[in-house]
Amino acid sequence: MPLVITVLGLALLLFLIMKLKVHTFISLAIVTFLLALALGIPLDKIVDTVESGFGDTLASTGLIFGFGAILGKLIADAGGAQRIAVTLVARFGERNIQWSVVLVSVILGIALFFEIGIVLLVPIVYQMAKQVRLPLLYLGLPMTVGLSVMHGFLPPHPGPVVIASQFHANVGLVLLYGFIIAIPTVIIAGPVFTFFALRMVPSAFDKDKKPGAIAVLGDAKQFDLEQTPNFGISVFTAAFPVILMALATLVSLAERAFGLADNPVTNFIHMISEPTTVMFLAVVVAIFTMGIQRGIPIPRLMESAETSVKTIALLLLIIGISGSLKQVLIEGGVGDYVATLFEGSDMSPILLVWLIAAVIRITLGSATVAALTTAGLALPLIQGSGANFALITLATGSGSLIASHVNDTGFWMVKEAFGLTMKETFCTWTVLETIISVCGLVFALMLSTFV
Repeated sequence: MPLVITVLGLALLLFLIMKLKVHTFISLAIVTFLLALALGIPLDKIVDTVESGFGDTLASTGLIFGFGAILGKLIADAGGAQRIAVTLVARFGERNIQWSVVLVSVILGIALFFEIGIVLLVPIVYQMAKQVRLPLLYLGLPMTVGLSVMHGFLPPHPGPVVIASQFHANVGLVLLYGFIIAIPTVIIAGPVFTFFALRMVPSAFDKDKKPGAIAVLGDAKQFDLEQTPNFGISVFTAAFPVILMALATLVSLAERAFGLADNPVTNFIHMISEPTTVMFLAVVVAIFTMGIQRGIPIPRLMESAETSVKTIALLLLIIGISGSLKQVLIEGGVGDYVATLFEGSDMSPILLVWLIAAVIRITLGSATVAALTTAGLALPLIQGSGANFALITLATGSGSLIASHVNDTGFWMVKEAFGLTMKETFCTWTVLETIISVCGLVFALMLSTFV
């Protein structure tokens, strides 16, 4: 019954949004409360559950998106995004522009959280699309692939690290095998899938399509190139979060390698490398490099900041209430019910963990919850199986990415970032995430025959 109730609730959500044209935020709120009642959450706990999910989601993403929007707008309004876009187009050429986006997203995705990558890169990709007169989504889909694969497969991202820890897998092998699996996955789910998606849902690639909230942040006036900041300072400002996160990763590796105890220096580095702190410091840097250093008055910089936050305000509400929906499904026992479906299974350990993670991901929405729940559930089932636990870790991460849909905050981020309809988001982003997930499983199974 929990799965049936969940499916009916999600079907109602689609009906409200797509058929009755009820606003996304209102539709999510209606379905969240109805599912809470249908799943038997006590009446005196429903509001707490909804508020908890909303608060937890915005606690982890709200400030990141707020600071990220300000950072993107400051870079765009100063001409930095235009300079980066023009330079990349000139270096790679229009024929290879997709590959340049893939390369940038993969490199930055090693250190960046998916949410940070979206809010940082979409405005720049929007500028690139304008430079070469291509649809935003033609470059946007390959960009999201790089971020998603790195986030789901590879350390130092929290999900793969925690899963590896629970499975007692060698993190170095997870990283090595992860890169081997990630390269063909990014190619297939990125440029190759985009080629077919362009033909399956041409409306999503309409050049005149109104850009979404995050892309609009990069829609500044066009400058003469000599009036824009130089390429080096523009890239430094945009990549500042990557630099801080990479520094924290190196410090963590040094701590493990040399057995360094906690000390004020490393604790300070870890503090400033937290996503929220990173984005705050990046805004401070941008105010100087994109503003004060170029003689732009502080009041004009603050106008850009205010405009950017207003632009994403509704997006934050949608992301928050989608977190409430996820929390209701968790509190309603949907995840626990899924766990009982796989007890006593004797299938391949790699396929088993992927399948468990996939089912939990589809029902609950959160990739992180799916991955961590799978690790706790599957460990007793596969102990003593002789499986390669580095590949088990990667298979779990792959399964946790499958079929992003309406109960996943990432679905709404991508939809609102590129100004897509529900149907267009399903046919592009949901299919893309499924391709990533299946590729991860297939390549893990192939690799298991050699290692």
